[in-house]
Amino acid sequence: MRLGIFLLAARFPGQDDAAALSRTVEAALAAERAGFDDVWLAEHHFMSYGVVPSATLLAGHLLAATTLVDVGTAVSVLSTQHPVALAEQSAMLALLSGGRFRLGVGRGGPWRDLEVFGSGLPRYEHGFAESLDLLLAWLRSDRLGWSGEHFAFREVPVVPRAAVPPPVTVACTSPATEALAAERGLPMLLGMHVGPDEKAAAVVRHGDPSLPHVSTHVAQVADTREQAVTALMDGMPRWLGPGLEGYVAVDDRPRPSRDPVAYTRLMCDLHPVGSPDDCAESLITTVERTGIRHLILLVEAAGSRTAVLENIARLGEEVLPTVRTATQPTAR
Repeated sequence: MRLGIFLLAARFPGQDDAAALSRTVEAALAAERAGFDDVWLAEHHFMSYGVVPSATLLAGHLLAATTLVDVGTAVSVLSTQHPVALAEQSAMLALLSGGRFRLGVGRGGPWRDLEVFGSGLPRYEHGFAESLDLLLAWLRSDRLGWSGEHFAFREVPVVPRAAVPPPVTVACTSPATEALAAERGLPMLLGMHVGPDEKAAAVVRHGDPSLPHVSTHVAQVADTREQAVTALMDGMPRWLGPGLEGYVAVDDRPRPSRDPVAYTRLMCDLHPVGSPDDCAESLITTVERTGIRHLILLVEAAGSRTAVLENIARLGEEVLPTVRTATQPTAR
């Protein structure tokens, strides 16, 4: 059983980017002290929803600042960067950290990032499979050349090369991406927008429940469920609303707007939000229904530095031990 935290590095009201990044580093160090197994970092561009433009860069900083936790990306977006460059960075982080780096990748969205970085809609719409295959081939090779629709180059040496490549996880939000991950024998990273039944169905569609799939959750602990829900309903919409405005389509295609208050309410209904017993029960239910034994928790939703650090400490002390005990495999 693995339990980690997930950090968006959102810019809270009244904060600047320096404060958001400093809080994110502080939260990662607090998670190590609290007994979490890993820390996962989001990547975004041109928005206050998350102020980390390079999850691998911040991962390197955190790997140097910690000694116990693994650090992963959730996710590095393949549609806006070259797969070889990402593979090189990942191999280097794996070597420098003694194998504590984990690489989560995803297709991303049809956002203006594609225009700024020059990768364009075709790579986003049709190139994810090739990007993923090139990334995997680089991580597993001594030398590599490539001839594909989106990438082509003559054979070159792979430097640096990690004898044990970092584990790769694929963010999956559709059956098509689930099938793509399954074909390559890769575990899925399943997001916060669906509950345990939908995640269980994704595992069934994927076809290999033995892989180390990862489930993402919002987590907020308080003395009572009412207090935890109030903390999120008061805090989350204030940073979530302005943050969501950063999702701007590259081609001005219509995009339904999301109500931050309704979305926060959905998160409260789906995820471990409540007393320590409530939170533990929710996480244990996910394990039992899905078979997924790696859960990562978004701990920043209440929207203040103090709330984040208190949430991490209480989850570590009052929730994680219960979940670990309840999900321990039964000896035969």
